[in-house]
Amino acid sequence: MKYAVLVIDMNKDFVTGKLKCERALKIIPNIDKLIKNSRKQGNLVIFASDAHMKDDPELRVWGEHGMAGSEGADVIPELKIEESDYIIEKRTYSAFYKTGLNKLLEDKGVNKVIITGLHTNICDRHTAADAFFRGYKIIVAKDCVEAFSDKDQEEGLDYLKKVYGAKIKSVDEIISN
Repeated sequence: MKYAVLVIDMNKDFVTGKLKCERALKIIPNIDKLIKNSRKQGNLVIFASDAHMKDDPELRVWGEHGMAGSEGADVIPELKIEESDYIIEKRTYSAFYKTGLNKLLEDKGVNKVIITGLHTNICDRHTAADAFFRGYKIIVAKDCVEAFSDKDQEEGLDYLKKVYGAKIKSVDEIISN
């Protein structure tokens, strides 16, 4: 196993719903291309999406969204989940926090993660932090992540590179390696 692609919060509430990010639409084809290629190579594809409970701290900041069991928490239909993929329900910004993701990656012998999805400066950032602290190599697919604004996107990518040593690459660069 070479790596795992983490698809962060590409759920209905973030792409078309309560916390809609118009900019998310442009990354969907790139994420799709990456996950299809990754599956062919025998790498893991893991969808990590908000599945909040009523008392989750994040709801105090962002309001109710991505509630467990709701349609808003479902991965968007454009990114088709396959039987070989994994789904992680997260209650905080990080895909690692109390989700079993680290154990899954360890069990599968993964030492590198490719981060995709929303939001570069929030959930992608916190997921990268937890990956870094656990010793994973981090790649951020720059054309597969987005934020609410250009400023948030640029600052998010810069932070991931500077603080966690993330390699910032395009989908085509990742696929060609």
